Amino acid sequence: MSGANDQTEEREKLIAEVEARVELERGFGADVYRSEAARPARARPEPRPGAHPTGEDPEKRRRLEELRRSMADCHQCALGANRNKLVFGAGRSDARLIFVGEAPGREEDRQGEPFVGRAGKLLTRMIKAMGLERDQVFIGNILKCRPPENRTPTLAEMAICLPYILQQIDIIQPEIVCALGATALKGLLRDPRASIGGMRGKFLDWRGTKIMPTYHPAYLLRAPAEKPKTWEDLQVIMDDLGLPLPERGDRR
Repeated sequence: MSGANDQTEEREKLIAEVEARVELERGFGADVYRSEAARPARARPEPRPGAHPTGEDPEKRRRLEELRRSMADCHQCALGANRNKLVFGAGRSDARLIFVGEAPGREEDRQGEPFVGRAGKLLTRMIKAMGLERDQVFIGNILKCRPPENRTPTLAEMAICLPYILQQIDIIQPEIVCALGATALKGLLRDPRASIGGMRGKFLDWRGTKIMPTYHPAYLLRAPAEKPKTWEDLQVIMDDLGLPLPERGDRR
């Protein structure tokens, strides 16, 4: 009976992944498929004895929680005075993929979690279309506090807060960092000239880690015509991580 239940759960999970991918592809208007046949994803190593129940590295989780505690009372810039909750980030401590945005919005500031508003829901669909779940990646922002009225973070604010996201990346040691939007890309690269239009679609070598620049989900809500390009970028990430790619014509 247990085996039948496992098969049912696995089938339901597969159906949900396919439906999410088809929904995203349709939403993206994406006829953007790679011609290579889909191939199986590389599995994570089996957790070693005594490891965290989720299979995470307990030392990485401990270091992240230590960093979270050290940031709790941060007031290095003026944004700390008006925040409701500091938004540390969320996800696996050993994620192979990290998504980095620019700053928390109203809902993120209220809940203390990253990407939970409309843009967050789109990001969730993007992640699911890649065959992943939110808790299999790590999601964070350059800034940990919301700028007033959701304005664009200044370069000075990002410079002050940047060490925190860098420490998170150094602890997690992902294979790929996906920079969501030009502001996040400028903050990570410390280059005010960085742009998504001119740099997306290919990996950048950054501190020994690959960065994939792509459009921010909030921008995609305003400019849906750019969704096919974003889907292209996600497929480049999928290919590099060994995740199954949609075959040409695999569309419903």
